[in-house]
Amino acid sequence: MTKLGVLGFGIMGERMVRACLDQAPLGIEIAAVWDPSSDAIARLKAELPAVPVADNIDAVLAQSDCIYIASPPDSHLDHARAAFKAGKAVLCEKPLSADIDDSRRFAVEAARQSAGVNFVFASSPAVAQLRAWIEEGAVGTPEQLDIDVAFASWPRPWQMDAEGWLSKRPMGGFTREVISHFLFLSRRLVGPLALLSHDVTYPDNESAETALAAKLRAGGVPITLTGGVGTTEKPDHNLWVLRGDQGSIRLRDWSVAERMANDGSWQEAPGAMANEDARPLVLKGQLEKVIAMVAEQPQSLATVEEALEVQEIVETLLTE
Repeated sequence: MTKLGVLGFGIMGERMVRACLDQAPLGIEIAAVWDPSSDAIARLKAELPAVPVADNIDAVLAQSDCIYIASPPDSHLDHARAAFKAGKAVLCEKPLSADIDDSRRFAVEAARQSAGVNFVFASSPAVAQLRAWIEEGAVGTPEQLDIDVAFASWPRPWQMDAEGWLSKRPMGGFTREVISHFLFLSRRLVGPLALLSHDVTYPDNESAETALAAKLRAGGVPITLTGGVGTTEKPDHNLWVLRGDQGSIRLRDWSVAERMANDGSWQEAPGAMANEDARPLVLKGQLEKVIAMVAEQPQSLATVEEALEVQEIVETLLTE
């Protein structure tokens, strides 16, 4: 049985804890959860009383095979280094840290450790479908990639408990939280990323960005990237569209794979599902990869190196 320790019981920590409880037959269980917030721990005890709660980080480390780091970005690498020192594997949320220079140093350290980063597209059934279409020639030679993310407001409604840092420049914003996922996806499916130009809009000197436009390349394929707050009535809407000389495919709203038909309409893949329905399958896939990582078996979690590549692009995108 793989024992997973969780540092941070915000939205991501809670999702992973609940996924472990739902996927007990996988052979993974929650060893302990720690959060510095008494309110978060009180909520955990009230909603999930069977989950072990630790008094401190050392107690989590002592009881775990792998540490899932779901705390704010400025604490990620302290936790990860403590886990490495204790001989534990690490699954870290993105971005790696709030300091790009420290992320670079950490990438060197992590090369000798068992570590992955929680970019969920690594386990997405919809992304697996996109990859299958690409491999069967549905796109042909890729010619253009378009990424668009839009939000009614930022942070999104389910993130308001973390509004204090998600809404601010140092660690927050939709580019770090959302666009990073689509950059990872582009890197995985199309090729290495290079940023050509960008324009970012901030409402003031403290708040996170409200608009972004950029041109990039992925393995030689041109990318047009746009993002904005107040540009949709939906809490969260996104499109990742790959066009080629033989056809076009896209990912819509995180989890729906679609292929363009001959008449120009978009057709959903068989079994396509909304993000809320797909999330349990994605988290199950991530947990399966954690089990494999702890056992030192092959798995396809996002690597620290990939996460650093994405963070390098993201932090440049956010410069004025």
